[in-house]
Amino acid sequence: MTLAAPTLDNLTLDVTDQVHVRASLDATFESIVSHIGRLNETPDGTPFPMVLEPWPGGRWYRDLGSNNGHLWGHVQAIKRPTLLEIYGPLFMSYPTMSNVQYRLTEIEGGTLIAFRHTAFGFVSDDHRKGVSTGWKAILARIQREADRQNR
Repeated sequence: MTLAAPTLDNLTLDVTDQVHVRASLDATFESIVSHIGRLNETPDGTPFPMVLEPWPGGRWYRDLGSNNGHLWGHVQAIKRPTLLEIYGPLFMSYPTMSNVQYRLTEIEGGTLIAFRHTAFGFVSDDHRKGVSTGWKAILARIQREADRQNR
């Protein structure tokens, strides 16, 4: 068996996005916490509730009940209402470490979310292809909910 030598390109993942939300920093931050937590869902709208403990070291996990589940990460940094940073394997059950950052900045007319997901380690082709779609869907829900609450 011959294995391809790992390269920086196939051992890293870098997804970035920016979203303008017509809501306050506080409303936008709370929308993030809700939509990556208990209100999380898949891109097709299927409920995918998660638990986010929004404090340093807090867990981010999928609770399947009866002490079953999947740990996605831990809160690395939280500075309400401008920063939420999580590290862990996320949805990847193989040797990979991720860092997810939501940085919020007050701008005219609302809040700018600067999103970044970086990962190092093995990332399957399926995950590599689907990760942008998943994050875009979550960011769109965060934006809609924060905008709605601002009205």
